Amino acid sequence: MPQLLLEIFSEEIPARMQAGAARDLERMVGDRLKAAGLTWETIRAYAGPRRLTLLVEGLPTATPDRDEELKGPKTSAPEQALEGFLRKTGLSRDQLVERDGVFFAILSSKGRQTTEAIAETVDQTIRAFPWPKSMRWGDGTLRWVRPIKRILCLFDGQVVPFDIDGIVSGDATEGHRFLGTGRPLKIRDFNDYRQQLQANFVMLDAADRRRRILDQARAVCAARGLELVEDEGLLDEVAGLAEWPTPILGEMDPSFLDLPPEVIRLSMKVHQKYFAVRDPAVAGLAPNFVVVANVEATDGGQALAAGNSRVLSARLNDARFFWDEDRKAGNFETWLEKLKGVTFHARLGTLADRVDRIAVLAREIAPMVGADPAAAELAARYAKADLASGMVGEFPELQGIMGGYYLRAAGEDAAIADAVRDHYRPQGPADTVPSAPVTVAVALADKLDTLVGFFAIDEKPTGSKDPYALRRAALGMIRLILENQVRLPLRRLAFMHLWLVTERLAEEPMRALEKVPYALVREAGGDLEAAASEAGWENKIDAMFHGTTDIAAFFVERLKVLLRDSGHRHDLVDAVFALGDDDLVRILARVDALSTFLATEDGANLLAGYKRASNILKAEEKKGPLPEGAAEVGLPGQPEEEVVLAMAVSAVATEVDAALEAEDFEAAMTALSRLRGPVDAFFEAVLVNSDVPAERENRLKLLAQVRAVMGRVADFGQVTG
Repeated sequence: MPQLLLEIFSEEIPARMQAGAARDLERMVGDRLKAAGLTWETIRAYAGPRRLTLLVEGLPTATPDRDEELKGPKTSAPEQALEGFLRKTGLSRDQLVERDGVFFAILSSKGRQTTEAIAETVDQTIRAFPWPKSMRWGDGTLRWVRPIKRILCLFDGQVVPFDIDGIVSGDATEGHRFLGTGRPLKIRDFNDYRQQLQANFVMLDAADRRRRILDQARAVCAARGLELVEDEGLLDEVAGLAEWPTPILGEMDPSFLDLPPEVIRLSMKVHQKYFAVRDPAVAGLAPNFVVVANVEATDGGQALAAGNSRVLSARLNDARFFWDEDRKAGNFETWLEKLKGVTFHARLGTLADRVDRIAVLAREIAPMVGADPAAAELAARYAKADLASGMVGEFPELQGIMGGYYLRAAGEDAAIADAVRDHYRPQGPADTVPSAPVTVAVALADKLDTLVGFFAIDEKPTGSKDPYALRRAALGMIRLILENQVRLPLRRLAFMHLWLVTERLAEEPMRALEKVPYALVREAGGDLEAAASEAGWENKIDAMFHGTTDIAAFFVERLKVLLRDSGHRHDLVDAVFALGDDDLVRILARVDALSTFLATEDGANLLAGYKRASNILKAEEKKGPLPEGAAEVGLPGQPEEEVVLAMAVSAVATEVDAALEAEDFEAAMTALSRLRGPVDAFFEAVLVNSDVPAERENRLKLLAQVRAVMGRVADFGQVTG
């Protein structure tokens, strides 16, 4: 069947927009062709520095004839309603069809040539294309990311004729700006298009460009006994900058290697789009770089490498200046003073205020993670200082990292320097989780202050927006807690923040710390919630935090995301969290045990029995309160199956309570599994809704006991499978 080939050729498209543009082109054209009644076999878009290309294969030559049925008013409707329906459809009354007391209109439309639908589709797509930024040029009204030069549009080998703002469709494209022939390339079909572009030094597919860059960059490094420092983000970017990417190995002044490697790599990446190079013989960076050129130089790239080396030297000289200046004595005190003049948020105070909060929180969290409180507080005091440094001002991506280097250079303890370096982590799902106790304390305090602070001023994430990255902060806290097995319930964390910051958070910035009556906490056995209640803080909690349940529920939603990504079922998280537990380590252990249990035959069958019992009890609860107390045994004429289940429930309840007390959730599930046989036998042989009131009441008590003992482990009613 025929194919559609569309190419929109323009000036350079920013690399960061190319992948999204390819997806949008495929989606928009596909939706419009489908709306026109067309089907196809395959559709695929390509993006490059100067072109967006779309291939659609298996299109018919014409759209099919279509009959559309529209439902109209009832035959008993007022005459005005019928007249309006006739105007809408353009039919007369005798052309309507009456069925079941309702008028229907059958609208028939003849098919049309596919080329007509294509011309309309391309015009609508280009005019409505959702570029993040676009521009106009010349005297036209058309907007595109950069001025459009050509539009190639072929269907079944023939040009689809149309004109968009003076740009006439055709069958020609262009090759590489410098290496190509410089003449228009006449195209017949997609295979011809791809071959001619390749012959004119244009690689159409971004995946091919990435592969070429990676293979050749590794090769030029290996030829000198070096290794490429791979960077997926940079690889994607440079693949969008060059139509014919050619990696070249360059050299830099070895004296720059005394700079931190992160500074060298970031300077190369951000300013110059160079790859760093590693020397395996010395386990560090080599005085080299890889630049990806868009040409094949006749001298093998020597002149290009030399020119890029001079530019890189200028950049690294700037970095060296910042490095030397930032390491001067007394800078940390100066930087901390500067933070007093930097607003973190209008309602949450300055960065200095935030540092004060994090320091106090880190000191309180430290004993819970096995860290020294004084070290945790000191690390937290220094954690944000490098935000005022020259290097971080130039490279914000190095915040924390540079603070760690500067503290080491100043002779500070390694644990404190490492905590400053790593306290932002983990910043994403692929980032490693710190395990050093001081680092964990500061990282938790940092993320806790962010979350509780913004929830307190009602700046919560919405479905589409999360300007303060609170979801990332919550996921980071969850991973810190789970991977370090920190027993720190969520509500306790929220209460801790409440006790350690100003009372009037909702009205004014958190500027002054309030030393809270810790004696109350100690008298309550360390129970912050009880101490808060005694001090009359409950209303304050509701007013300031709308209840801590907002934060707890937010954490649970993030936990669901994390567990779902690792293969867990989110309904099991609901089933466990419904018990009111907010200890993430314990929640995960329960979820794992529940998942394993439900995967067994006993678990699946017991779940079915639970739901049957629960449905009966829910129906009875609608009629009135359920009978209270335990089911009796030894009643006259009592079925053996009822007696066996009653005894099993009593025994299992004792085992479950002991297992839960020991947090042995597998043992609790094993105990529950012993109910499977008695429950099955009970429902097989016993009629719950007996005509004898005493029998019915006793059996309802028994089912309530079954539901209750299972409910101590999880809310099985939340389990969907």
